[in-house]
Amino acid sequence: MSWVFEVIDKTGRVIHLSRERWAHIQQHPELTNTLERIKDALQSPDTIKDFEYDPQVKWYYKYDKTRKEYLLVSVKYLNGEGFIITSFYTDTIR
Repeated sequence: MSWVFEVIDKTGRVIHLSRERWAHIQQHPELTNTLERIKDALQSPDTIKDFEYDPQVKWYYKYDKTRKEYLLVSVKYLNGEGFIITSFYTDTIR
């Protein structure tokens, strides 16, 4: 599969962003130019939270001072590697 990018997250695990998921994320107009911000959220998040409905999913939060919101990057881990599910802005950490 072709990746848009691959990074090592704060916990030392590999995370991929697929072209299909990047196309999904870009459907939100405010996220069309956020590729570097998404990478930064994974590499140096303000916090990482568990998703209560799926223990394999983690939510990475990074505060964006310009927008005064958090960028949330949702990652699912399978076989030791992470795959970005989606990303969006939110005003609170859940």
